[in-house]
Amino acid sequence: MIYDIDFETMPREALEAIQLRRLQTTLENVYAKVPFYKEKFKEAGIVPGDIRSLNDLSKLPFTTKQDLRDNYPYGMFAVPMESVVRIHASSGTTGSPTVVGYTRRDIDNWSDLMARALCAGGATRGDIIHNAYGYGLFTGGLGVHYGAEKLGASVIPVSGGNTKRQIVIMRDFGPTILTATPSYTLHLAEVAKEMGFSFSDLNFKFGIFGAEPWSEDMRKELEETLGIDAVDIYGLSEVMGPGVAIECHEAKCGLHIFEDHFIPEIIDPITGESLPYGETGELVFTSITKEAFPIIRYRTRDITSLHPEPCVCGRTHIRMKRVSGRTDDMLIIRGVNVFPSQIESVLMKSSETTPHYQLVVDRENNLDTLTVKVEVSESLFADEIKMLQNTEKKISKDIKEYLGVSAKVKLVEPKSIARSEGKAVRVIDNRQR
Repeated sequence: MIYDIDFETMPREALEAIQLRRLQTTLENVYAKVPFYKEKFKEAGIVPGDIRSLNDLSKLPFTTKQDLRDNYPYGMFAVPMESVVRIHASSGTTGSPTVVGYTRRDIDNWSDLMARALCAGGATRGDIIHNAYGYGLFTGGLGVHYGAEKLGASVIPVSGGNTKRQIVIMRDFGPTILTATPSYTLHLAEVAKEMGFSFSDLNFKFGIFGAEPWSEDMRKELEETLGIDAVDIYGLSEVMGPGVAIECHEAKCGLHIFEDHFIPEIIDPITGESLPYGETGELVFTSITKEAFPIIRYRTRDITSLHPEPCVCGRTHIRMKRVSGRTDDMLIIRGVNVFPSQIESVLMKSSETTPHYQLVVDRENNLDTLTVKVEVSESLFADEIKMLQNTEKKISKDIKEYLGVSAKVKLVEPKSIARSEGKAVRVIDNRQR
């Protein structure tokens, strides 16, 4: 089923006409109402009227997370505060939080887009959605919540945490759709097993997972462990929140970007040059319907590629490949670029280990070292402890062959790596301390 068949299956020519019209309106708006953009446009030697086609988009300056922090808290807003009905913000763990605002129309559009996304991910009006994304300043929980209500589904606003209570609710309330981060979902399955429950005995059909990069091997683990179809959803608060893009459950092959609201680009993260379809680079977004917090050519730091080929589901919007990592999460170990998701792909192929891992980077004698801490399965730890050294050597060899970087593998006891109720902490880089 497609939620908004007119827009989601629109012919390319008609879609691009809508994009251009909305883009031009957005540019006029930010030029007139956001001093930051007026100054950036002047520095680039352009005015909104210079953008006469979508091909002219590359003439516009980029926006970065640092720009948002420099204009903290409300300097990027294009409407007066009395028109802002909702404020969200990032955690600000590496600097000032990035603050985003929404008008009533923004909230309505977001609800519609999340209804589209949930529908693409397998949800219907008759479903009960167990929403384990965090509520509050993080956009995930409320984004899913409003979308579920717009779709007409029932939503359980359980948020993150209280894991044992969540398992009881899953058993008693009979939810059919699970929304959460993939790392927390694995923790839910782990706790359910300890409590004597199996996800396969529950009513879940689909899981819609996002907010952190996860691999195709992680999808297999989730589907086998939970007995459901696992679908990837993408979003970021600076652009809107969840619901910018999602896989359709029919294909599960790339995430449909809702292009009537967001214009995507791929650029070379070093040079900033635009890249053609199919090439891998940094994802850039321009929002074209946001009122309170429109954003122009925002560098997401997410690594992916764009693909225009038709999809079996009938949606015509372009698809982005699953995010493989972030430029700010990328580790450079002795000249080799390493993403946590690449390590994850190697670890998921080992039957002796679990999906719970952490990468520790140090510098010894002026050389970078990478240690991969990964939990062994309980059966191995209990019955085959003598195999640990052989397993460590095998995984280390696989990482070397797959990524071309040497890593020390340290197998640790089950449940010894801290669990997260939101986004998992995958990397500890001691070089930055």
